[in-house]
Parts: sequence; structure tokens; C-alpha cells
Amino acid sequence: MKVLHDDCLTLLPTLEEDSVQLVYLDPPFFTQKEHFLRTRDNSTEYSFKDNWRSLEEYLSFMQNVLSQCKRVLKKSGSIFFHCDKAAAHHLRVLLDSVFGSKNFQSEIIWAYKRWSNTKKGLLNSHQTIYFYSKSADFKFNTIYTAYSPTTNIDQILQARRRNGFGKVVYHRDEEGQVILAKEKKGVPFSDVWSIPFLNPKAKERVGYPTQKPILLLERIIQISTDSGDTVLDPFCGSGTTLVAAKLLGREYIGIDSSIEAIRLAEKRLTEPVKTDSQLLFTGETSYLEKTDYERAILKSIDALPVERNSGIDGFLRSYIEGSPVSVRIQKQNEDLETAKQKLLRASQSKNCAVMILVRTHRTTEWLNYAQEEPKIMIIDSYDLVIEEWLERRKTIEVTSADK
Repeated sequence: MKVLHDDCLTLLPTLEEDSVQLVYLDPPFFTQKEHFLRTRDNSTEYSFKDNWRSLEEYLSFMQNVLSQCKRVLKKSGSIFFHCDKAAAHHLRVLLDSVFGSKNFQSEIIWAYKRWSNTKKGLLNSHQTIYFYSKSADFKFNTIYTAYSPTTNIDQILQARRRNGFGKVVYHRDEEGQVILAKEKKGVPFSDVWSIPFLNPKAKERVGYPTQKPILLLERIIQISTDSGDTVLDPFCGSGTTLVAAKLLGREYIGIDSSIEAIRLAEKRLTEPVKTDSQLLFTGETSYLEKTDYERAILKSIDALPVERNSGIDGFLRSYIEGSPVSVRIQKQNEDLETAKQKLLRASQSKNCAVMILVRTHRTTEWLNYAQEEPKIMIIDSYDLVIEEWLERRKTIEVTSADK
């Protein structure tokens, strides 16, 4: 296990040929920027330069790196090359030339949620990882995931065949009984990986620019190596690949030209910290707290739902007087005054010029609210409007019958 400080083109030629099972590269992306980030306590700033005189210089450098990576890979080895839109199309051609297009295995899309921005065009919410093998005889461990909730498990357990018309039908024996299919383990990993970006408050985050989550590297290492295999990262940065390798019982070699990055990687290897993703384990639906009834109300007034907020249920899509408009829906066992106070408290830090309180059931204090709190607009839910209209209609009918 090694963590080495130097330029990777200086150290890669010193590594033994055919000695590494996996190479993962998260190299400079040809962004033509200097990347920097401070630690959470602002005590340290890490940075690296991704500036090149030309695209040709960048690609020449990467070709030399890839050639050395191919040399050190075992015949059964693989390389995973991480890149983004800046030069991905050029790098794909370069990988084809070094490893051969026949050894291209997958274009992995790492998809994640990002905050919206003001940039014109589509929001960037994925990066690309090219997966190449050194030969056709590459190591690969199939990992299975759970079936989609929409999958009829009872049906996929039954074997199928094509009949004389080319139509897929259940395979039956001579007595007409359905033949069982082979044992089902789940759905193999696809080439689209939804793994969350590191939360700014995640314990795993160390303040290194472009730091990747350990969960992403663990998946790459799990499918392409076994326990005891060696993993190489020629641009190890803060050491995420090395930490993931250590946690999974693999040997590792990390190289970086920054002494600050090497020291950080060594520290992380001494005290590995991994942040598990609640989103991956429980799914997006576990974050949804609004009922169907509340969502219907919010949709009717064109409001965006807010999850995990005890005072605010949503915000109108449009601002009023240049400020957001918060919305609260009166809860079933809640009087209007309690609902109002919760909305006021939760909206204080949002600088809301106007708030909307949706009344969902009858209250005795209703008539005086318009004068008491001019910043709060109180409206009735549709079902309450209909309910009270029907009550008034019954009253009118009864009165008419008495006359």
C-alpha cells in the first residue's frame, strides 16, 4: 500500500508491469480553471490548477498517462476514466486509440441532484465514467439491485419462449404447466448510477475541490476487483479511491503532485470516515412528508411543496413584492391560531412579504383574521368551500319548507 508524492508521469514508469487490477482516474478535466476549496473550519485551503496552453497539450499528457496505465494493468484488469463535458468526446477517442475500441465496456453516467443556477441552458447534473478493459478476459463481478416496485415478480419467475409467430409466451411442459425460469437474483447494475453528490455537511467531506463520494468508488471497486487486488489512482487527490479500497480490503497505490493532497489522503487513511446515503437506502419517496390531500391543495394554487418543515408546507412559484410567498395548510387537529403562529415563525427567516394560510375545517375565530394580520391571506380549501355551500343550501331548503 503506497501513497506517493510526485508527478504521475514520473512515478508510473517505476511501477511493475501487469501488477494492477484496477486503475481509476479522476484527472484534470480541461476546465481551464484553478479549483480551490476551504475546509469547513476555514483552517486550510486546497487547490489545483487545470490550465493548459492548448487542447493538444492536454490530450498529449493524457495519452502518456493512459499508455502507462495500460502497461501496469493485468490482462484481467480494467480502467475507469472519470470526466465531464469539457473534453469527454476527445477522451473517448483517446481511450479507443490506447485500449482499442473492442475493449470499450460501458459509458457510465453518474447522475446526481444539483441546486438550480442562473446559467442559460440545461442544468449540469451528471458526469461520465468510461469503462475499458485491457483485454476480453477482464474480471467483472455482477452485482444485483432490487426490482422496481412496478415489476410483477410472480411473472418473471415463469420461463418464456417465442411461439411460431415470434410472440413471447409462457413456456409450458407437455401437460400445459408453466415451466419455472432460472433463479432470479434481482436486476444487474445498469450504466446509470444515481449516487448523491456529497452533502456540504457530510462528515466525509474534507474540503478538497472535486472530492467524490466513497460510495461511488466502492461501486467501481466492487464490480472490477476482488479482495486483495491492487487499485491504482494516479491523481488520488484527497484519497477517496484509496479509502474505498482500504474499506473493501484491497491493496492501493495513490499518486499526486500536491503534498497537501498527499498529507490529507494519509490522514483519511488513518481515520477513514464514510457517509452513508439515506437517499440510496430508502429512496426518494422516504423524503416525502406531504399527504396526497396537501399536495392537491398546493398544486391548485401553483405552489411548490416543502418537505421536512414544521411550519411551511410550500411556496408559490412566483414572488410577490420581490419576496417568496410561504403557504401553510391547516392540519386536521389544529386551530387556526396555532396554524398562523407556526407559519409566522417559520417564515421569519425567509423574508416573506405575504403568507397564505389555507383553512381546511371550520373555526370560530375565522372572521377577525383579515384585520389582525394583513400579511397573511386566509383562503378556504375547495372541499371546505363546497361543504359550507351545501350547509347553506340545506338551511335555505329547511327555511323554505317551514314557510
